[in-house]
Amino acid sequence: MERKNFLKIENLKSGYSNNIVIRDLSFGVTKGSFTGIIGPNGSGKTTLFKTITGELSLIDGDIFLNDDCISNMPIKQKAQKIAIVTQNTDAVDIPVEDYVLMGRYPYRKKLQLFETEEDFKIAHKFMELTGVLKFKDKLMNELSGGEQQLVAIAKALTQEPALLLLDEPTSHLDISHQMQILNLIQKFNEEFDLTVLMIIHDLNLAAEFCDYLIMMDDGNIFAEGSPEEVLTYTNIEEVYKAVVITQENRITKKPSILLVSDKTLNQIK
Repeated sequence: MERKNFLKIENLKSGYSNNIVIRDLSFGVTKGSFTGIIGPNGSGKTTLFKTITGELSLIDGDIFLNDDCISNMPIKQKAQKIAIVTQNTDAVDIPVEDYVLMGRYPYRKKLQLFETEEDFKIAHKFMELTGVLKFKDKLMNELSGGEQQLVAIAKALTQEPALLLLDEPTSHLDISHQMQILNLIQKFNEEFDLTVLMIIHDLNLAAEFCDYLIMMDDGNIFAEGSPEEVLTYTNIEEVYKAVVITQENRITKKPSILLVSDKTLNQIK
């Protein structure tokens, strides 16, 4: 049976006052999928992300979450359903526990001033699962970049969202923290049936962790499908304007992308 789209983008038009970046873009994300958005700089990934999150206003088209139009959702309801993690976490001068508890704000009742026992229980649950409960009394600006990203993910999960949006969450991290964070997101995706939509630059990481990919180019969708369908050398060379070799990872059976320098190409010629 065909799976129903949980997040649905219909005829999206978006951009800035002097630059329309996306025109007539449509796609769907099924419930429980781990979808990656890839493409070169300037392809429209960030514009798309900002439009879904509401940072940019829709010029035309609709965005639906489980058949509900996001544009018509009250702010609190939207925050209960959608959580966002960006590539840069604010290293604010507040304790980690207080930062994570901010994820419970959408659930505050009228005139409620303080977090409930249930709020602390939920926050501590996800702090423990992300491995940051040990930092609860530390200040955010005392943590490393990787630790801050883990706290940001704990805060997002504390919202108990149905959809997790991530904008290059590992772009400034070393390979150890990249794997730690993406393994964690994959775990939550599978165990909690959490729908994940993530912008990611590293094509090898996208191939390894995402079960569906959307490749963008010039504000449009160039290709979409499984990593095996999207990450072909012809697609990559056409969109990224770079010579690559693609092969199957012998262990994971996922596509692996190898780069070829101009120097090597000249030597081959």
